[in-house]
Amino acid sequence: MTQTVIGVVGAGTMGSGIAQLAAQKGFYVTLFDINESLVRNGYNRIESALTKLMDKGKITESERDATLSRIQTTCSLVDLSSVSVVIEAVVEDLKVKQDIFRQLDEILSPEIVLATNTSSLSITSLAEVTKHPERIAGMHFFNPAPVMKLIEVIRGYKSSDETIATLMQLARDLGKDPIEVKKDSPGFIVNRLMIPHLIEAIRLLEEGVASAEDIDKAITLGLNYPMGPFALQDFAGVDIGLHVMDYLYEEFKDDRFAAPISLRRLIRAGRLGKKTGAGWYDYNK
Repeated sequence: MTQTVIGVVGAGTMGSGIAQLAAQKGFYVTLFDINESLVRNGYNRIESALTKLMDKGKITESERDATLSRIQTTCSLVDLSSVSVVIEAVVEDLKVKQDIFRQLDEILSPEIVLATNTSSLSITSLAEVTKHPERIAGMHFFNPAPVMKLIEVIRGYKSSDETIATLMQLARDLGKDPIEVKKDSPGFIVNRLMIPHLIEAIRLLEEGVASAEDIDKAITLGLNYPMGPFALQDFAGVDIGLHVMDYLYEEFKDDRFAAPISLRRLIRAGRLGKKTGAGWYDYNK
């Protein structure tokens, strides 16, 4: 997919990470957000990440500068009209995403593939608000996008084979290992398996079976996971985790996905630590 220009909608953590990854792989990127402050914060996040790589000797100064030169920022969706692929990475809210998809459907020519980075929402529900649902599919990156190797490429009910093939190849061109999720099922593969695992870890803590630290140690040393369930939640954001749990519970009506009350209490208390020791690790303190 040489000469591909990638549009990224949303300059937050995931959007800026996707934009950085694409630019590092030689693609030109148009990075959009709704105001100059947000898009500038996203660009600065990319610049900071690349500078850290340079300081560690992983890239040269010229490579950093060349990567940054391939990223154009904008606050106008119309500027995405000339790109080859659009990847939406805004907040995990169905109505917000649908509104973006309606606007993009009017702006983009029908052959431009439109992907969503949702981690669990229905691809079909997003596509149904557009006139061209066949060119829409999921492209779920994992955080941090420049590092994590997996991408879930998810079929919506009307996604065309050509759309799926385009995104699978794009994932490979980005240096990732894609898998195809053949059915638009809530949570796809990773979150459907992971969320019950996180919920059961919280229940163990609630029951006093072990501390958060020891549950994490059991998982990292016993199952060889790189991160335990509580460290993972604090890293990703416990509020995001609750949102996904509630969505999956609403879709499946299955207690496997019912969020524990202690998670809601933690969020109400505002103890949302990220790699700081706060959050789940001070649950009983």
